Amino acid sequence: MAKTIPNYDLYGDQASPAWSNSFSFEWIPQRSKPYQWEIQVHRHDAFVQLLYLSAGFAEVTVNNARIRADAPCFIVIPAGAAHGFSFSPQVDGPVITATQKVLESMATLLMPELLAVIRTPRVIPLPGDNRHVDSLMPLFLALERESRIHASGQTAAGMSLLTALLVQVARIAGAPDAGTRAEPAAGSRKNRQIEQFKTLLDQHFCAHWPVQNYAEALGLTAGQLSRICREVLGMSSLDVINARLLHEAQRDLVYTSSSIKQLAGELGFEDDAYFSRFFKRHTGLSPREFRAQALAQLAGAPAPE
Repeated sequence: MAKTIPNYDLYGDQASPAWSNSFSFEWIPQRSKPYQWEIQVHRHDAFVQLLYLSAGFAEVTVNNARIRADAPCFIVIPAGAAHGFSFSPQVDGPVITATQKVLESMATLLMPELLAVIRTPRVIPLPGDNRHVDSLMPLFLALERESRIHASGQTAAGMSLLTALLVQVARIAGAPDAGTRAEPAAGSRKNRQIEQFKTLLDQHFCAHWPVQNYAEALGLTAGQLSRICREVLGMSSLDVINARLLHEAQRDLVYTSSSIKQLAGELGFEDDAYFSRFFKRHTGLSPREFRAQALAQLAGAPAPE
């Protein structure tokens, strides 16, 4: 039986909602030491993680690929990637967990080349003779300060600093031999098929393609695609499709003022009643209830009864 890969915000914590614009800062030992330096394979459906190993080393598992990471290095774990770590007790360095969709939106506007950095699992060595490396730790420390102050504009400032951090990473990664990609180069054929599936899903999720359509586009049977998804992602292909559609619905409910009927049409549902049934089946809330609770949460007010 295929194992289920747990979904966390931070390892060991309940996952935050996919629409959240949050980011968090930790030092690697804070999270890994209580687990005896072993972080089992899990995933973050909405969050990208950026790690800077300043000391020690780690064995990084990403979508079945295993990579040795020696300090100093930078590690990128995109949303949805099944990953785990085996750290040395001497490990140190900061780690940022941030909402990937927000970073992608900023990258699309400011520097589209950053999308490849955000979406590609990779271990990037940090050579001492690269002038951009010196900019990384000051940016991480600025992010740490921002994460602690809880002042207005925290998300805007944090995401701006993260964008600046990713610009430096892109400059470093643009150098020859600047990093080991976890996929597709170091991954398996199944990892490449999963990436192709995700690309197709981004293009067609509003058309409500059945599993069979995606499988045929990949040269697979529906059963083969579902087995690959369970092996690599820990969920069935139908669950992946539904999660993509639900993620978009949640974000639209929180960050647009469109009516439920308008959102249903934009997301490809026949009518708003069908959309509401789909949404409640997967979240336990109607779209209106979810929107009210999410907006109250963002405003810091108690959720409506």
